[in-house]
Amino acid sequence: MTSEPSSKVLPRVFSVSCSAVHEFSKQVVEAIELEAGLGVCGDAHFGLTVQHRSRVAQDPSQPNLRQVHLIQRELFEELAGRGLVLASGQMGENFCTTGLDLLALPTDTELQMGVEVRLRITGLRNPCAQIENFMPGLLAAVLDRGPEGQLIRKAGIMAVVLQGGWVRPGDAVQVQLPPLPHRALERV
Repeated sequence: MTSEPSSKVLPRVFSVSCSAVHEFSKQVVEAIELEAGLGVCGDAHFGLTVQHRSRVAQDPSQPNLRQVHLIQRELFEELAGRGLVLASGQMGENFCTTGLDLLALPTDTELQMGVEVRLRITGLRNPCAQIENFMPGLLAAVLDRGPEGQLIRKAGIMAVVLQGGWVRPGDAVQVQLPPLPHRALERV
């Protein structure tokens, strides 16, 4: 089953970003190459086991469920409305998408990025103090509360690479939902 986009804008890759060092932001580039089971080639989070520094300190043998970070451009538009103006790559994402509510997708959804690349969504990015250090007020802006008081994390989603290849801005994004019952995204 393929989901339909929630708006008339067709889901697309808006920008791609990469950084070889562990910094908060990543540099926007013309294209990125992904390798199955490892992530974005040349990125600091590339690897079979966890690369996020705080998680490496806890247990360096954990599987890397955070190979790729995706954020929807619509979040940047929402934040700009609050006076928090951000450019692509500044929140450390590898992909900025448009026309697709990433946060509404269930765990294990597959995303076809361009012609070659397939990702599997593993969960939500858990925003941390680095976000606040980057821009005061940003941490509170990417956290919200649902109608029953549950915490809503809006800082993007994480994925692993099922099939590698190249992705560029403008590439189409296709959604393949997992079998029912769907599991809501949780922090990973």
